[in-house]
Amino acid sequence: MNQLAKVSKPTSGDGLFRRFQHRMADQVDPSLEIQLWGERSYRFGKGEPAVKILVKDRGGLAALGRLDELAICEAYMAGSLDVAGDMLGFVSLRRVLSDRHPLHYFWRRIAPWLVGRVSTNRQAIAAHYEFPSEFYLSFLDSTRCYSQAVFERDDETLETAQRRKLDFVIESCRLKPGDRVLDVGGGWGSFAEHAGRRGIHVTSLTISQQSERFISDLIQRRRLPNQVLNQDFLAYTAHEPYDAIAILGVMEHLPDYPAVLQRFQRLLKPGGRVYLDASAFRKKYDKPTFVSRYVFPGDHSYFCLHDFLTAAAATPLEVLAVHNDRHSYFLTCKAWAENLEAARDEIVERWGETLYRRFRLYLWGSAYVFHSLGMEAFRVVLERPREI
Repeated sequence: MNQLAKVSKPTSGDGLFRRFQHRMADQVDPSLEIQLWGERSYRFGKGEPAVKILVKDRGGLAALGRLDELAICEAYMAGSLDVAGDMLGFVSLRRVLSDRHPLHYFWRRIAPWLVGRVSTNRQAIAAHYEFPSEFYLSFLDSTRCYSQAVFERDDETLETAQRRKLDFVIESCRLKPGDRVLDVGGGWGSFAEHAGRRGIHVTSLTISQQSERFISDLIQRRRLPNQVLNQDFLAYTAHEPYDAIAILGVMEHLPDYPAVLQRFQRLLKPGGRVYLDASAFRKKYDKPTFVSRYVFPGDHSYFCLHDFLTAAAATPLEVLAVHNDRHSYFLTCKAWAENLEAARDEIVERWGETLYRRFRLYLWGSAYVFHSLGMEAFRVVLERPREI
């Protein structure tokens, strides 16, 4: 068993750290040091610590003592805890922490039924996406794509891998100049620009005002054959069906799969295709409380492939392909986290330390769960059969 090395005299925190040691048992990899104010410190594991947690006050000490993931994340965002060294190693501690917050879980599950899914969707999207576009552009690559890239090699640039994914969308949907595509959740115009430059007519749906303004300006500046509409996908109607539907990193906001599949059938031409990609868990609502409270509130749910395929099997839609992108999403999140850290000074100056710390936890935490096989990612291609 890894032994607790006290690098100072006993303190009132010794009892809390004995509990911490008992929970961690032999799972300390990489090695860890916890340093209290006054230079008292405790080490877990062997060798020089790769991760150092700096406890700034008694609030940080109490958060560690609770061994609760949400409490530790909140203490880090508040500045009661700090981290030096390997950030991926720090977020890996979540495997030995608890995360039980039943009231919060219950409320986010019933809110869409009490308030309405379209209304809760708008609230949730506003909570995540209504920061200035410049904040997101500080850690995204030049494609501005906010979903997994497709890497062929670990040493590729993020931009190269993202352009490969965007090309895959066009190729898998067999798109050509003049075709009409519905882009669900337009983000920062990544797919709209990539397809629009090829003469493909893209209608981007968004319920984020920041996104709507960004894409509208992009369309005008690039003179793209596109339009952007501030409408919810589940309430959207079209005058004529589309050749394809593209959903990049938005299925997490569309957990009602039967309703989504019904919209596909209404909005697609016979022979039309759907491309979607998403981060995924084996259990549909298996989401850390930190993410559901501070990153993606509301009814956001990681994609559940087997639930989606079961729902698709009850429709005429044909599943053409499923691709596993777990490792690619690890590399994507790692690149975003590194970009965020490189832009720290600008982000803190413009939007504050708390927002920087929130996204630092989110991006490194996401990288870890992909790397540890805890989370998956998929690309899926479907087709509406031609009428016989």
